[in-house]
Amino acid sequence: MQFYVDGFRGGDPDLKNAAPCRREYSAHAPLPEKVDVLIAGTGPAGLCLAAQLSQFPEIETMIVERDPRNIAKGKADGINTRTMEMFQAFGFAEKVKRESYWVNQTTFWTPDPQNPARIRRADRVQDVADDSSEMPHILINQARLHQLFLDVMKNSPSRLEPDYSWAVKHVEVDPTTDDHPVTVTLEDTGVNWGQTVKVRANYVVGCDGARSNVRKSIGGELHGDAAHQAWGVMDILANTDFPDVRQKCLIASASEGNLLILPREGGYMFRMYVELDKLNPDERVANRNLTHEHMIAAANRIMAPYTIDVKEVSWWSIYEIGHRISDAFDDVPDGEAGTRNPRVFTAGDACHTHSPKAGQGMNVSMQDGFNLGWKLAHVFKGWSDPSLLHSYKSERLVEAKRLVETDHKWARIMSEPMTEAERSGAEEPRFVRNFKANLEFTGGLAVKYDASALIGPTTHQGLATGEEIGRRFHSAPVVRIADAMQMQLGHVAEADGRWRIYAFAGRNDSSAPGSAIHKLADWLENHPASPVVKHTAKGEDIDTVIDFRAVFQQTFDQLAYEDMPSLLKPLKGRLGLQDHEKAYCVDHKGVGDIFEMRGIDREKGCMIVVRPDQYIAHVLPLDGFEDLSAFFAGFLLPAAER
Repeated sequence: MQFYVDGFRGGDPDLKNAAPCRREYSAHAPLPEKVDVLIAGTGPAGLCLAAQLSQFPEIETMIVERDPRNIAKGKADGINTRTMEMFQAFGFAEKVKRESYWVNQTTFWTPDPQNPARIRRADRVQDVADDSSEMPHILINQARLHQLFLDVMKNSPSRLEPDYSWAVKHVEVDPTTDDHPVTVTLEDTGVNWGQTVKVRANYVVGCDGARSNVRKSIGGELHGDAAHQAWGVMDILANTDFPDVRQKCLIASASEGNLLILPREGGYMFRMYVELDKLNPDERVANRNLTHEHMIAAANRIMAPYTIDVKEVSWWSIYEIGHRISDAFDDVPDGEAGTRNPRVFTAGDACHTHSPKAGQGMNVSMQDGFNLGWKLAHVFKGWSDPSLLHSYKSERLVEAKRLVETDHKWARIMSEPMTEAERSGAEEPRFVRNFKANLEFTGGLAVKYDASALIGPTTHQGLATGEEIGRRFHSAPVVRIADAMQMQLGHVAEADGRWRIYAFAGRNDSSAPGSAIHKLADWLENHPASPVVKHTAKGEDIDTVIDFRAVFQQTFDQLAYEDMPSLLKPLKGRLGLQDHEKAYCVDHKGVGDIFEMRGIDREKGCMIVVRPDQYIAHVLPLDGFEDLSAFFAGFLLPAAER
């Protein structure tokens, strides 16, 4: 984390300098009449989006929530490795790692073939494969994650806070104007219950759950099916003789159903997902009047011969599995994308619902917000045309379908009875096979965006075989040359809307004048065709839009820092201070060689272009100047046109 670029300032470095003109949030302050972006809902999707937009004080953002305050407990708890990588960009991954439970192993329990009334441990799997990510798979209270995003918002230049006790009642778009064309009717759910006010916005994002009024206002419906299966979930403090209670467990009994155990943070609490009753096709889960006592009794039947003695139930809920996806990720009907740009979007449960057992709902919802946030920032800052916003639907709809389809299969397998071969041990149970086969998916690492204006062709993929175009940038260890600091390269990226170019030097390139890295840096800094020159406005820091960094194959003590090009030591801020954190080299203490780990061509080197949401947009040779310029010109506007 860098600070002091504009002068020394004591105190918490996470607390950014406040923007001069920011909104008043006192108890009696009126709501604004106009905003740039209005977000409905302070769930994971809405808060992730709001936290990103809060870094841009020139974007007037408003986020409303029907409840009077942040949730305290319950709801989702699983955070996959991909989301942890995103948390690093927001600056609170280390805090989450310290507070959370780390899922290291997943154990599988099935009926004992010698005595099917009893369960026995059948298998054990490492939950996060080696080098799939530098981050762990963790479990933590959703309310705590909400608070971490709220802290980012409140510490931001805009000092953004939610407007609680306000719910979106209706949204209407006026296609005849570009001046705040979306009228949002807000309903007071607090002191003046039922009172309505209208706020006009340039864009609205519905993160208001499965019953989303934003989605309904643009004619969207959730389509899918229900499994007609009741499940219960509860967070409990309990004692048990079950030996794997502090490991993630999937338990299948012979005749009493299935059970999932998820240890929670703090060392004592754990969560149980308990399979309950089958429902009739026309029946809802509320008709059964099931309680946490039913869950405890079912859990003890499933876990026999082990028992659970519950001391306290912290939170519980009964739910019915359903898998649905919206037909409206934005307000532009199919076939009209060429004539109009979207103004209203949906994210999270507002556009995809599924079971909680694969642990993906909160993760995918936050990735929705992360995807949309930087694109809205590009539009408001004048970096990109509003047509860029069409890419939100095209990219996230594919991932929502993947989520719903995979989770549907997983939920069905979990609820199906075991076969005779599975019970006897002759065949590996399907739920074990399916879990192993989907580790990449459950880690959030299966996302791959298709070729588009934002994702280049695979022409030069061979230069970096371990960094696949369209997938997230896979971090690896490096050493910062200026101070010999060991670190992860991917951790230099913040949730600040900037693009990154990582240039990997060829074998003998030490960045001396005339080398490939030096030529690339000089071209990027000075040539009129350079995307850095074309898309950076006069008076802006040279890395405002595109952040250029280089990685060398020599160790830090074999490189002459004084020979590094000026673009790797740029002058920034109002004081014109030199940035010494742009040049890196391979790790010299045996942690790992990034060139070897990620399949970087040692002879030729390459450029890897990474999007603001950490996905790889392009791989190019170090002399691919024209292709690089053309790629950025496909979605960035020249600075002269802002």
